Amino acid sequence: MAQGAAGSVLAKEQKYDRQLRLWGDHGQEALESAHVCLINATATGTETLKNLVLPGIGSFTIVDGNVVSAEDVGNNFFLERRSIGKNRAQSTMELLQELNEDVTGHFIPENPDKLLDNDPSFFCKFTLVIATQLPESSLLHLAESLWNYNIPLLICRTYGFIGYMRIIVKEHTIIESHPDNALEDLRLDQPFFELKDHLQLYDLDHMDRKDHSHTPWIVVVAKYLEKWRRENAGQMPKSYREKEMFRDLIRKGILKNENGIPEDEENFEEAVKNVNTALNTTKLPSSVEDIFNDECCTNICQQSSPFWILARAVKNFTEGEGKGNLPLRGTIPDMFSDSAKFIKLQNVYQEKAKNDAAAVKNYVSKLLQSIGRPPESISERDIRLFCRNSAFLQVVRCRSLAEEYGLDTAKKKDIVSLMENPDNEIVFYLMLRAVDRFHKKHGRYPGVYDNQIEGDLEKLETCLNDFLQEYGLSFSVKEDYIQEFCRYGAAEPHTIASLLAGAAAQEAIKIITKQFVTFNNTFIYNAMLQTSATFQL
Repeated sequence: MAQGAAGSVLAKEQKYDRQLRLWGDHGQEALESAHVCLINATATGTETLKNLVLPGIGSFTIVDGNVVSAEDVGNNFFLERRSIGKNRAQSTMELLQELNEDVTGHFIPENPDKLLDNDPSFFCKFTLVIATQLPESSLLHLAESLWNYNIPLLICRTYGFIGYMRIIVKEHTIIESHPDNALEDLRLDQPFFELKDHLQLYDLDHMDRKDHSHTPWIVVVAKYLEKWRRENAGQMPKSYREKEMFRDLIRKGILKNENGIPEDEENFEEAVKNVNTALNTTKLPSSVEDIFNDECCTNICQQSSPFWILARAVKNFTEGEGKGNLPLRGTIPDMFSDSAKFIKLQNVYQEKAKNDAAAVKNYVSKLLQSIGRPPESISERDIRLFCRNSAFLQVVRCRSLAEEYGLDTAKKKDIVSLMENPDNEIVFYLMLRAVDRFHKKHGRYPGVYDNQIEGDLEKLETCLNDFLQEYGLSFSVKEDYIQEFCRYGAAEPHTIASLLAGAAAQEAIKIITKQFVTFNNTFIYNAMLQTSATFQL
């Protein structure tokens, strides 16, 4: 049994190897425990689910009361000709499930509006709901229900050559934001006691050549920084000129041979190259300060999520033992050095990080006790993870769809400002709102019938102008865009749907794993010019 279980784990690691490197075991666990609901098995919807089924989403449910049409078969790779006339949710579910035996699929052959009317709590059991190609009235109904249950909603829509996504979530907290080009947390400007003690082991002026050339560059910079600060009233090199002088100081420390020619010491070359990184000022990032000052952090209660309890504990640490600094990250970059010296330096940082996390754990225990929750409700692993990523915490709060659509709460000034460029991608958002108004008035989308396109152009223009007038938006939209949206006929080309679905699945995984930063809150893709833009509407 043990061998069989081990073999199963190994097989899973090999199967999901590439993604495990992206979001780790805990990210994969979150994915495998998630239950995603897709509303409408359109080309966009099924392609999105495909990109979640392949990496091993736990389970999915498709809600769709439509039957498969010839048009569906023409633009959806997960429907076959023999599926015509059958329920679309069941047909796509069966084919999607074949992609990954680890995933469980379900289908509900009903209209989502009926589900909401008959069982309003139906959608509250899902980790995430993805809605595709829903009319405006249905979207508002669904979005309000999910907002009340605090369930994330991802809206996806392909309309001709235009892709649209909208994330609606009250609060999305991110511990592992994976920032690009994150600076190392070395603390050379504020060396901690254990690092100072370790540096005393090195005397660069009285070392043999081998030890001198294998001393880690962090130690080299730290030793010369001590000398610089002694000679400069304790100040760090700040200006470009001062940093160049500091580099020259390090270069002078390179050993010379009997002819007075500098030796080839790679560790000193690394030290010179990494001066800017090493001299980075240790301080609280403004984004983390905002989190510390957030009401959710200052007012911890029984309903507080683990994120906010951990944030408050770290805040208490910075105000206490941290002396204004976050818990040490505990990692150092790879560098030229012999193994013994590198490991000793690495252990100094790791031990300090471990001690900082232990101090934070004490604060977590006190906070949990104060609100009547058991200390084991937040694991030691989660505390260490939070401390290690505390400099990169993010909180995303989206506006509700009702706020976006409300006459008094819509961001009209922002739209007017963006439309100073009449070709800004925001124009496609306006056109999508206009075609939804057309659908509500005429029961169909403009341009779906070739023999009515001329009349639909005039009707769509009227719908657009009525929308602009209702919201008090005093600008006009180019005639070309009105003609283009009539020409689309609400078509859902598979190429555009596939591209949008790839982006949608990526955002879905961010929400599920709570890793990487989602966009906030509206995304528009223009396939005609291969451009995209995000807006906070």
